[in-house]
Amino acid sequence: MTPDEQWSLSLGSLHLAAMIMGLLIYVTTTHGLRQRRHPSAAVAWVLLIALVPYVGVPLFLLFGSRKLAKPGQGFVTAAPPADERSDRFQALARALQLPPPAGFAAAHVHEDGEAALAALLRIIDGAQHTLHVGTFLIGADSLAHRLAGHLAARARDGIEVRVLVDGIGALAGRDSLRQLREAGVEVALFVPPWWSPLRGRTNLRNHRKMVVADRRCAWFGGRNLAGEYFSGVGVEKPWIDLTLDVEGELAAALDDLFEADWRFARRGSDDAPSLLPPTAASTAEMPAQLIPSGPDHADDTLHAMLISCIFDARERIDLMTPYFVPDDSLAGALNIAARRGVQVRLVLPRRSNHMLADWARQRSLRDAEMAGVIIEMLPTMMHAKAVLIDDEVAFVGSANIDARSLFLNYELMVAFRDAATVGHL
Repeated sequence: MTPDEQWSLSLGSLHLAAMIMGLLIYVTTTHGLRQRRHPSAAVAWVLLIALVPYVGVPLFLLFGSRKLAKPGQGFVTAAPPADERSDRFQALARALQLPPPAGFAAAHVHEDGEAALAALLRIIDGAQHTLHVGTFLIGADSLAHRLAGHLAARARDGIEVRVLVDGIGALAGRDSLRQLREAGVEVALFVPPWWSPLRGRTNLRNHRKMVVADRRCAWFGGRNLAGEYFSGVGVEKPWIDLTLDVEGELAAALDDLFEADWRFARRGSDDAPSLLPPTAASTAEMPAQLIPSGPDHADDTLHAMLISCIFDARERIDLMTPYFVPDDSLAGALNIAARRGVQVRLVLPRRSNHMLADWARQRSLRDAEMAGVIIEMLPTMMHAKAVLIDDEVAFVGSANIDARSLFLNYELMVAFRDAATVGHL
């Protein structure tokens, strides 16, 4: 055997060993951490590791994690009362170990960015004891500095002000965060990129958005704390978006979720955020259902709730999202609903701020149109996230209809079931 042949054989043996080792890492990690993946994602990882293990294995270790919570880890509650057993929506929420439903005094839907900003400032300036802010990003524009100034002033007033920003989203607003820290505001970054690479958490982002004052009133929805979401700073026109403010038990439930995220961010543990004891179940006739989803839940909670409600729909489904790249099961449920006579309307921006998402949605839109889905394209950027089904339920919050929001991100949606809120939305 020539030296060249020996060298080729050695390289082949090394490649084979690397491939086998990489596949073993994939199998043991996936089964040991119970990482359930879509078949297409699993096939893609296996092919990448098998063909190019030197690239595939490091990428898998960096970005391959999807779930931190184990099955059975969540808001474990007692058996459902007799009057709840016929409520399929609430039965599924309980089975998915979601927090108990929480009542609220009123839900005010903000008609535009100015109304949303006024409500946000009212909550910030009205806090008496605690002020907790969770957001994906804080901008570097004049509006973000204005909001930071209000938060800093409350900290100087002696209010406990805590701000939690996603580790990637924080890169856009370092000046605003420095302004907050100098005023005494506690700031935490959720999975900063320089902290998480060796832990495999880099791909798991916190996309939740909420502001809670005194566990009594809360502001939440799709808006980040930057100009384009409110006033149009930095863009030609302000984005169309959707936020609400509420009072009552629902605000306390949102605060519980913030506390869990905050403790996870500050602790730096490999474990899922440890959930606080749930707020007591509401006695309200038609309370709202908090739906946190993401790596801190063993199930894909929002995905499951949406599919169940879509199959239960009788008359109409209205869906608003800036990015429409559903998985096959969700797309199929919407198309089947349209084919069986349900009026399905999909509202999207004609051109979003993510060109790749616009390109990726084409196949889903073609299939939806063939099934009879009504597709409305807005001429300006729309960032609102909502799903309304019949007159029964309205989902509002931070989650987009794409794989990242439904299967990777920490997201927050609230399902309203009272006639007044659903009707107004």
